[in-house]
Amino acid sequence: MPYQAAVIKATRARRRRLSRLVIGSSVRGRTAPAMGDRMPVDRNITLYHSPNSRSSGVLTLLKELDAPFELRVVNMKAGEQRQAAYLAINPMGKVPAIKHGRAIITEQVAIYLYLADLFPEAGLAPVLTDPLRGPYLRWLVFYAASFEPAIVDRALKRDPAPATMCPYGDYDTVLKTLVDQLAKGPYMLGERFSAADVLWASVTSGTQH
Repeated sequence: MPYQAAVIKATRARRRRLSRLVIGSSVRGRTAPAMGDRMPVDRNITLYHSPNSRSSGVLTLLKELDAPFELRVVNMKAGEQRQAAYLAINPMGKVPAIKHGRAIITEQVAIYLYLADLFPEAGLAPVLTDPLRGPYLRWLVFYAASFEPAIVDRALKRDPAPATMCPYGDYDTVLKTLVDQLAKGPYMLGERFSAADVLWASVTSGTQH
């Protein structure tokens, strides 16, 4: 499909840019907020991670945020995600999951939202009063609500649900919507780099299993 080829080309280009950004010390398009806001005393994060999985993107995000974190590796090949110790963290037996103080956060997009807001000095999340906040939320949630379900249905050769019930409408429209947005600038928000780019950069990286 031409749309799918365009998505792959654009996301691979973003992944290359993201790799340079992680290695380098500056990020184009960031707008860091004023530092007068008070931060929580303890912002140490525990990430439950398995290599070559959705948690790899969260690991990249933590590094982009320059966040203090502890890595807890879950051996999925050995079935540790289905053992009681990890099911107490995430009953779904999936990664990623993070722990911050007493709070446990699962679900990929929720984690991106939580972490980017927890470290506002990194400038990876538009603040609530920023006109880009709405589009930022839109493109993060679009991944989980529309893009991934459409891709899974297509990969498994499943017929989508009837149009009135299908969460994403139809496959071609999902891809065209994404391609049209990618054509507007180097990042998902145009000229501004955000946590949404970290998520979307992982789409074709082989980490989304």
